[in-house]
Amino acid sequence: MSSDLLEGVALVTGGGRGIGRSIAAELAEAGMRVAIAGRTAALVEATAAEIGGLGLAADVSDRADVDALVAEVEQRLGPIELLVNNAGISGARVLAWEEEPEDWWRVFEINVLGAFLCSRAVLPGMIERGRGRIFNVGSGASYLPIHWVGSGKAYMPSMADLGRFAENLAAQTEPHGVHVFLISPGLVRSDMTATVFPDDAPWTPPELAPRLVRVLASGRADALAGRYLHAEHDDVEELSRRANEVREQDLNAIRLRR
Repeated sequence: MSSDLLEGVALVTGGGRGIGRSIAAELAEAGMRVAIAGRTAALVEATAAEIGGLGLAADVSDRADVDALVAEVEQRLGPIELLVNNAGISGARVLAWEEEPEDWWRVFEINVLGAFLCSRAVLPGMIERGRGRIFNVGSGASYLPIHWVGSGKAYMPSMADLGRFAENLAAQTEPHGVHVFLISPGLVRSDMTATVFPDDAPWTPPELAPRLVRVLASGRADALAGRYLHAEHDDVEELSRRANEVREQDLNAIRLRR
């Protein structure tokens, strides 16, 4: 476990279970005041009770819900210093021409629009204070060959969109002291993945993503903002030492190479 001690307020969306729950617990253990948001009140409240945080029901794809969520968190806990955009769904595993358009689009509403709305809501305060960090929880589905990915057909393009959004936002916010990261937790066994991948899949230890968030939240790796960082396959401390090389050679980025 990382020994980094943190302070301030963190908001974790999709924090009632799985990776979000683990990240929320890690940030609370590190010393942050943590708010957990999700669509199922019972799940977020149970997580909040377990870690000593604040649990609030909200739909990240609804602008009014998000604005109210951020306002309540800041009223009850203080200014949000760290946002983890973890809420996400995989969508139906059906052929594109058999999927209902509203179901396909719903994946984008949660995975991409949700990250945009939450970031949009917290950024004015972060920029005014000249500090803050945002984490978009992405996936290798954004670049892996199609036959390697067993999720719904809207999930892959939504993850590519989320990744480019993180990179774009990082470039915009860096001059204001706000750092945006794109992280991949790896193939973590969860309710979403357990029904898609076999038992003998190369599962990623679930504790790695929370540790990565904790290290990045310390500020030691701010030079890697906007880069794709994998919880299992990237040594963030080593990449931080090579930050100039990473930038100059455009490493850890989703690119077409010829």
